[in-house]
Amino acid sequence: MEDPLWYKDAVIYELHVKAFFDSDNNGTGDFAGLIQKLDYLQDLGVNTLWLLPFYPSPMRDDGYDISDYHHIHPDYGTMADFRQFVKEAHRRGLKVITELVINHTSDQHPWFQAARRAPAGSSKRNFYVWSDTDQKFPETRIIFTDAEKSNWT
Repeated sequence: MEDPLWYKDAVIYELHVKAFFDSDNNGTGDFAGLIQKLDYLQDLGVNTLWLLPFYPSPMRDDGYDISDYHHIHPDYGTMADFRQFVKEAHRRGLKVITELVINHTSDQHPWFQAARRAPAGSSKRNFYVWSDTDQKFPETRIIFTDAEKSNWT
């Protein structure tokens, strides 16, 4: 049985697929490129890979604005490419962690679109926080002050 505290001794390498290794020279890293570099990462002593979001996204928030949790961003490859990457990583004894952003979505996500169409006060509408101005919750810290003047979109 796997030690539930395995992470305490893990050597974790966090990476953005799009910026790691480009297998087809189109200017964007991809899962095929990541597979090509698994031996290199293993040689560094890494035993766990932490992947930043790689789901479809309009990329207004560096991929954190996910529009579809069920697929792979097409620039990075296909679901088959992702599965092959995980298989190859596991074959080498590497663990894979994926960053799953669930506290917000893209405005293009079906949940957001359904909430936008739903009547005020309905359960779907309440999946999100709505305001006509950016003044609601003024005490909330703006996280990316270098890029945003408000937490509202």
